[in-house]
Amino acid sequence: MNASLSQAVPDLVARAEERAGRLGFGMSCEAPVGRLLSVLAAAVPAGGRILELGTGAGIGTAWLAAGLTGRDDVTLTTVELDPALVAAFHDAPWPSWTEILEGDATALLPGLGRFDLIFADAVAGKWTDLDLTLNALAPGGVLIVDDMDLSRYTDPEHHAAVQRVEDTLATDPRLLAVRIPAGTHLTVATRRR
Repeated sequence: MNASLSQAVPDLVARAEERAGRLGFGMSCEAPVGRLLSVLAAAVPAGGRILELGTGAGIGTAWLAAGLTGRDDVTLTTVELDPALVAAFHDAPWPSWTEILEGDATALLPGLGRFDLIFADAVAGKWTDLDLTLNALAPGGVLIVDDMDLSRYTDPEHHAAVQRVEDTLATDPRLLAVRIPAGTHLTVATRRR
């Protein structure tokens, strides 16, 4: 990594990494993905909304929040299915504009409105019911889908699910998408205006 681009890990991220270790949660986004999340969060306009599907231990949430440092004009909503992870999330000092919703993203997405940035890092809203996530993406909004490296999946069902997501994002006429083959591989898509 270019030394001029390296930076210290934000405090919220360090706390979330410690929480992930304490909980034995090993499915968090990697630091390069987190840094991208911070950069994209910083670009969300005033009055904008960010959604994360799959809070986990809060590492992705922390990276998104770090990109909003010094701002209070954006809301960050994160959705988590596991009640134990939701409880652990509440034990941390999150900014007032951050909220966690407990439940299945498939059930919650239709009532959440539109978002300027969505990080899809859970089965629901990514592998299943991707259409609900795309409907929640505002015109000009950016979608980041993590863990798209097909070689990571040995189960044919998982492999097919990832391929289905890739195909949908590449062919949906509402989107302009690019696959980034780094780390666990990402697909980034913008909803056309």
